[in-house]
Amino acid sequence: KGIAEGYSTEIAPHNPSELIKACIQLIRKPHSTLDEIMEIVPGPDFPTGGIVQGKEGIRQAFQTGRGAIVVRSKVEIIKNSKENQLVITEIPYDVVKHDLIKRINKVRFDKEINGINDVIDETDLNGLKVVVDLKQDVDPQLILNYLYKKTNLQTSYNYNMVAIVDRCPRQMGLIDLLNAFIAHRREIIERRSEYEYRRKSDRCHIIEGLIKAVSILDDVIYVIRHSKDKADSKRNLIDRFEFTEAQAE
Repeated sequence: KGIAEGYSTEIAPHNPSELIKACIQLIRKPHSTLDEIMEIVPGPDFPTGGIVQGKEGIRQAFQTGRGAIVVRSKVEIIKNSKENQLVITEIPYDVVKHDLIKRINKVRFDKEINGINDVIDETDLNGLKVVVDLKQDVDPQLILNYLYKKTNLQTSYNYNMVAIVDRCPRQMGLIDLLNAFIAHRREIIERRSEYEYRRKSDRCHIIEGLIKAVSILDDVIYVIRHSKDKADSKRNLIDRFEFTEAQAE
């Protein structure tokens, strides 16, 4: 039986290229400030898109490991003589499109706010697209503001950046996390290099023994043939020709 522990952590996805550049910056300039790092990594990069609001929340999260940001859907307002529409093309992280459409439809059916005619899912291979058809006599911005408030068209994301470092859970800011990753990569490269060095050194040692054996091949064969068994052969090779245990094997 084993004993396990669970730790709550919430680290937002970030652009890999930005993080790699930030690591390079810290390797070249270990005492870089958070402002310098945030010029490279300005904030999270959610796969579902959306507009991140609250730069102070991002900075606090990057500094302490905790912080809250607001993620708002990307919505285009179309208003002309023919139609009023809200066209949603990006939604907050962890929001399920089906649930979002269901909630907007509930607002429409329950008439929580008047002015929504229909909600149409036009998502295709080109990407996400949800169209909210509005009545001609309503203010689209008013409807949009209500949906931001009452649906998952706008959500909060709470950073809780906890990671295992030196076998202990720690809450860390961005620079500490990047430094921990750099140290981890350095340890991996050092261990891999040491392993490769040992493996090739051992192989070179065997090859040196083979070269020596070829130069006195007849004597080696004679010793082996006149030995009692394999163990005796190895002992005789070591005693007579000064082979090592590995070479004699």
